[in-house]
Amino acid sequence: VISKTMFTAAEYGNTSWELTLQVDQKHEENMEFKLRVKGDLHIGGLMLKLVEKIQTPQDWSDYALWWQQKNCWLLKTHWTLDKYGVQADAKLLYTPQHKPLQLQLPNMKTVKLTVSFSAVVFKAVTEICKALNIRRSEELSLIKPPDELSKKKKKKDKNKDPVIEEVLDLDVFGSSSGNAASPGLYSKTMIPTYDPENGTPATATSLWFGDNPLTVSQPNLPAEELAKLYQPLQLTDKAVLNLGWLNSSQSLMEQGIQECDKLLLRFKYHCFFDLNPKYDAVRINQLYEQARWAIILEEIDCTEEEMLMFAALQYHISKLTNSSEPLDFSKEADVDEVEAALSNLEVTLEGGNTDRILEDITDIPKLADTLKLFRPKRLTLRPYKEYYFIFKDTTISYYKNKESSTGEPIEQFHLRGCEVVPDVNVTDKKFGIKLLLPVADGLNEVYIRCENESQYAKWKAACILASKGKTMAYSSYRSEVRNIQSFLQMKSLTATSKQAAPDPDSMEMNADCFVSPRYAKKYKTKQLTARILEAHQNVAQLSLMEAKMRFIQAWQSLPEFGIKYYVVRFQGSKKDDLLGISYNRMIRIDMSTGLLLTTWRFSNMKQWNVNWDIKQVAIEFDNNVSVAFSCEKCDCKVVHEYIGGYIFLSTRSKDQNESLDEELFHKLTGGQE
Repeated sequence: VISKTMFTAAEYGNTSWELTLQVDQKHEENMEFKLRVKGDLHIGGLMLKLVEKIQTPQDWSDYALWWQQKNCWLLKTHWTLDKYGVQADAKLLYTPQHKPLQLQLPNMKTVKLTVSFSAVVFKAVTEICKALNIRRSEELSLIKPPDELSKKKKKKDKNKDPVIEEVLDLDVFGSSSGNAASPGLYSKTMIPTYDPENGTPATATSLWFGDNPLTVSQPNLPAEELAKLYQPLQLTDKAVLNLGWLNSSQSLMEQGIQECDKLLLRFKYHCFFDLNPKYDAVRINQLYEQARWAIILEEIDCTEEEMLMFAALQYHISKLTNSSEPLDFSKEADVDEVEAALSNLEVTLEGGNTDRILEDITDIPKLADTLKLFRPKRLTLRPYKEYYFIFKDTTISYYKNKESSTGEPIEQFHLRGCEVVPDVNVTDKKFGIKLLLPVADGLNEVYIRCENESQYAKWKAACILASKGKTMAYSSYRSEVRNIQSFLQMKSLTATSKQAAPDPDSMEMNADCFVSPRYAKKYKTKQLTARILEAHQNVAQLSLMEAKMRFIQAWQSLPEFGIKYYVVRFQGSKKDDLLGISYNRMIRIDMSTGLLLTTWRFSNMKQWNVNWDIKQVAIEFDNNVSVAFSCEKCDCKVVHEYIGGYIFLSTRSKDQNESLDEELFHKLTGGQE
């Protein structure tokens, strides 16, 4: 609070002064009023005096005072002018708190929506998601368009972004009316609603999303339009994509966002909790769209084989979306929580198998197989050599052969905290696992080659769990094995179905629009069409929602999934490095070579904070490991919020009934501001 001696100036007298206020008139010039006030007048009283002086009958309930010089809202109406530090030279604007905003959704379509410019962004995004019927709003946030940072800005100026020509006004559409976003939308324990025609209980999705355009996937862009949006991305370019995230603890107005400005609504945190086809039609479709654009524009790396699999899924989804059959989300499989609990109980009583129940956790499963090993840093004439491997707990041991496995191993790999990277080509029958093992001075690289899909799925699943400090005794091991097998099956270009492959000449398909422009250039259109149709046979039996879910799961299986890059300078270093932040770890990457240098797991983190004076993030891990870095291209709050946000999301559980501890979010992401 500024001392009272600063408020008293001779020309205003000791007890009162003249305060200038402007009133924001939507379609007219701002009106200006001068009021005689005292320092002990509270904000509520000031607004009352102003409204009496305006003498215009209208609803002023959404209006509040904005202090232009201090860039802040005066929302605490019981606070006095003295307490806020408002002086005679203050410029106050009386303006609506809710203003229209243009939002580009993950599907690249733009909607116009009235949004709170006074609430912190975390709350504003919650409002937006309620209006759009997207559950789990904490996974999304708002980011400024990267246009001004784009290398192809001139080209983009000539060709206005073709994806977003029309703007859907949701205020007119009716989605943003308060009633549509009632809390009941998001609760599985809501009072049942009954279908007016046949009297049966109506599913949530069929009622809420009957004609909602946000549940429908967009047609793929023609290849020539796609080429205008595409640009090859180095890791440093990918870092630019993540600079514009807004501060979740400040309002839109405080961050310089103006009425009718354009922002992008995106899934920021890549840990999607409780995805349910029955309740999440909009959420799943928008997730699919974000994943689709990330792959087509190569914001995430994938192999040629994977690109064809994603193309086949897109083709399938496009085909089903354009079919004449109406979309009925109510038919999607959904397991009610009570039914699931009863089912598990039944399995237990009958002595059956279940992923969730482990009979004897003291007997930890192990894997034992003859596999091939390659150590890149060791001089050897034969790259891969056969050994007998045993995987127990979170450790891999290897021996010369099976007979010698009762003795001491040649070497052991401790997988806790390691990076697991697939090295796979299903068509060439190559099933490799690349392990980046943490050592004192960085990471050791080890390649293990499996014989077949089944062996690869078991070993890779075990490696993934071990990297998180978990053993194969965990119930998630089996589902991880199944997910890997499903992913491999989709990538296989040897058709599993008995039907003959369609003739590319007889199919109407614009194959170029399903892959990135770089891949499209590698093949003639007819070749590409044939390869996509071949891959399509693996997914042709999927329903529309299953296909979208498979696409999202395949996206999640990519090594680079969820990693956001930032250019940072580590304490003690003379050059910049890249920092990758994912849902469970941080990665240090050499900017010139792209090599991964070190990994730090969030599970080993003890504390983290920001030194705002020198703009440095400092983090302490177990075993007296500490790191500190400053951000080179953005405010360190952006990076700090990513780390704290992921820690916050890891605290979620299904029994929370989807209510969030907003105070905890700001505490974890605020950096003790």
